[in-house]
Amino acid sequence: MEKHEEVLISIRQIIRAIDLHSKRLSKESGLTGPQLILMRSIKELGEVTIRELSNHTNMSQATATTILDRLERNELVKRVRSVQDKRKVHAHLTDKGRMVLEQAPTPLQQNFINKFQRLEEWEQSLLLSSVQRISSMMNAEDIDVAPVLEIGSITTPE
Repeated sequence: MEKHEEVLISIRQIIRAIDLHSKRLSKESGLTGPQLILMRSIKELGEVTIRELSNHTNMSQATATTILDRLERNELVKRVRSVQDKRKVHAHLTDKGRMVLEQAPTPLQQNFINKFQRLEEWEQSLLLSSVQRISSMMNAEDIDVAPVLEIGSITTPE
């Protein structure tokens, strides 16, 4: 097998792993990866504004707002206007949201991050450089995305 075929197979395996995990996440919790990440961030940060949430998750405010809209419709998150500053709105998990979050599987990227952080610095740099080159070769380097391993819609499970 030629090297370019091996690279393409590896890329396809990555895509397939992401797809399978996304489907498992959706089936087990009814959530998408980004929804789960926002909910975990709300739990971790406590009383948090949309801006703080989007900064913490590296999602645009528009994307975070769209996801929060869906979570709020499903009664997993509620938005509460700040008592101290009426201009600020804070996101909070509902009791239902906390329960769903406790039972949800770990996002795929968390497993990746844990393993990546155990690598030596030189190996992290080598992998980063290689993956950035692949992204460039696929004309994908200008696509704006959050650091979330998810395929399909970020707001609704498929």
